[in-house]
Amino acid sequence: MNDNSIPMTLNGYNKLQDELKNLRNVERPAVINAISSARALGDLSENAEYHSAKEKQSIIESRISEIENKLSKATIIDVSNIDSDVIKFGASVEIVDDDTDVVSNFQIVGSDEADIKSGLLPITSPLARALIGKKVDDSIDVHTPGGIKSYTILSVVYK
Repeated sequence: MNDNSIPMTLNGYNKLQDELKNLRNVERPAVINAISSARALGDLSENAEYHSAKEKQSIIESRISEIENKLSKATIIDVSNIDSDVIKFGASVEIVDDDTDVVSNFQIVGSDEADIKSGLLPITSPLARALIGKKVDDSIDVHTPGGIKSYTILSVVYK
């Protein structure tokens, strides 16, 4: 990977592709129609519908450009081909909080794929950075806004 590459799982890459397709084929044409309809109403200087549609168009075009840029720099990591007991990008990790005995499961993914509620932990997070390079039974300390949290790694799987 070069310094400009953006690591992501195949699932994350496909989600961005789907979002791009929706923006190009559904959202963009809809906002163009909204602009045309608002133009037909006359005076554009006081036409809230027109200004709203133009603002939405700007947001859509920015997001299209952002996604195209990310996809062009994407390095897809096929985690199903990784056979390692060391935590790397794409690993599914089970950890236990040493203080509360609460067990959590996460997959370490790219920033665009992250969804903590779904167990998708961004590689840029303090927890993911602490996990990278570790193995089962290793302990880690993570600096959080609430202080230092200690965890023990219970399992590492690539799926």
